Amino acid sequence: MTDSTGMIRMGMIGAGWIAQDHKRVLAALPQAELVAVCDLDAERAEALAGGTGARTYQDWRDLLDQEDLGAVIVCVPPQAHREPTVAALRRGLPVYLEKPIARTAEDAAEIVAAAKSSGTVCAVGYQWHALDLLDDLPPLLAGQQIGLLLGTSIGPTQSRPWFVDMRAGGGNLLERGSHHLDLARTVAGEVASVQAAAGRVRLARSGVEEGDIDDALTMMLELTSGALSTIVVGWTKPGQPGSYGLDIVASDATLRLALDPDFTLTGVSAGQPVNLRAASPPLERSMSRFLRAVSQHDPAAVVCTPADAAATLAVAIAAERALETSRAVPVDAP
Repeated sequence: MTDSTGMIRMGMIGAGWIAQDHKRVLAALPQAELVAVCDLDAERAEALAGGTGARTYQDWRDLLDQEDLGAVIVCVPPQAHREPTVAALRRGLPVYLEKPIARTAEDAAEIVAAAKSSGTVCAVGYQWHALDLLDDLPPLLAGQQIGLLLGTSIGPTQSRPWFVDMRAGGGNLLERGSHHLDLARTVAGEVASVQAAAGRVRLARSGVEEGDIDDALTMMLELTSGALSTIVVGWTKPGQPGSYGLDIVASDATLRLALDPDFTLTGVSAGQPVNLRAASPPLERSMSRFLRAVSQHDPAAVVCTPADAAATLAVAIAAERALETSRAVPVDAP
């Protein structure tokens, strides 16, 4: 619901490090306020709620039952996405769901079905998908054919127990690499098949630290258009510089989309120089679009729908199989 001023009352399920980013974004947006926080760790929930007046819970069911909300942000680990998201959607409560949509295709299908059957607004938080510079690409590439994409995602990230467990969180492939899988699909269309390889050198951890995920991996995508995309993911130690970007090579254009922390689009297209800068941070734009969709009761107005995110998950699952088999794996329709 909204309060008497039209403010959307927000709940947060999960109070980990990504929830801190969502709290910061909500604080900067005039149309929403954080009124409730839930986490299994009561101290962590209290810490996130600090300075907001939000009530805290340890069970998301209690939050949904006891709070009168206009929307909820779900940012628990991927293997726990389905239950609170489906429950909220079936109540008609809009959901902003952190990416990926889920850990498994089965969970993703349930979330997609719940959103469709309820007609409730649901956005999946692939924040780079919200980058306004993506709107500049179609006119720049009009009449051209994209032939090659090169995505890089190299840098430190926070280690979490579920993150270093491939079965639980999908590791660097799903948690970090799927940002670029989403971008490749957004920029150049659907993926037909995937090849993948992983390195055995640990770049971010000592050899004795627990976890079965790969610190470095590459994915090569064959798109249905005939284009190729290579994605390189590297998890490095704290303090190392990051490198995040997408190079786009088309029949008459070579462009560089720089990502995090400076979002720019540079290069040459049809003989003309390109030098553009994002007008707003993509995470803030993604949330703003979600809140507008909630206000307008328009599920299609979000940046990334559950069905779109499920298609990205299908590519990630094919990449996992490619790692296991050392073969090209076709992408199954979600």
